[in-house]
Amino acid sequence: MTGIMEGKAGLVTASGSGIGRASAVALAKAGAKVMISDVSEESGLETVQIIKDNGGEAAFFKCDVSDEEQVIALVKKTVETFGKLDFAHNNAGINKGLVPIGEMDSKDWDITLKVNLYGTFYCIKHQVNAMMKNGGGAIVNTASGAGIEGSPNMAPYTASKHAIAGLTKSVALEYGQKGITINSIAPGATITPAIEYWAKTSPEQYEGVLKSLPAGKMSTAEDQANAVVFLCSDLASSISGVTLAVDGGFTAGKMQQ
Repeated sequence: MTGIMEGKAGLVTASGSGIGRASAVALAKAGAKVMISDVSEESGLETVQIIKDNGGEAAFFKCDVSDEEQVIALVKKTVETFGKLDFAHNNAGINKGLVPIGEMDSKDWDITLKVNLYGTFYCIKHQVNAMMKNGGGAIVNTASGAGIEGSPNMAPYTASKHAIAGLTKSVALEYGQKGITINSIAPGATITPAIEYWAKTSPEQYEGVLKSLPAGKMSTAEDQANAVVFLCSDLASSISGVTLAVDGGFTAGKMQQ
């Protein structure tokens, strides 16, 4: 997809590692100028350096998306740095309260919704206003397979990701005639350092999960990034309000073993 983002500028939240980093790197390789944003300055600057080492253009701005004022500053800095906002990948999210809801600390519910849902809302709110100044743009939110199906012991995360999918649809209806597309990706099981460690320490559990995946393998962060680049590009200009499952077919239905 080299070159399909040429001349475009935008931002990626939580791009200091994982899917966010892969997304930012892929967008830059496709020709975009990218504002890297993360709560960790160290990891964010590492992503900037990776992009620059590959001949791309990037800058860093520290941002906690659960704070609306920081989000406003992020969007403003992106426009000041690159002259415009053409795209955004709202990727920041956390997963707290991994227990049945009757045992949950309400603080875990609150912080998960504050980061995942409120953070995505703050980002979209200020991104659409910036995008309208240059005639439109593309927004991609990170939902989850847990935004399509239920997940036990993950009530706040699942609720927030379902809400992101619904928010995406509503905003698509509101801003379609203003030249803005908005979609979500719903990553399935995706290889991360934590997953790799789990595979080594609990190989039987890991193999059991692999058997449940129609593709027979987990997705990579780069698989998710490729979907983001496509949805941010002009190739997807007629796609809006969609939550795209990038999960090797897992949410298509249950495998018969």
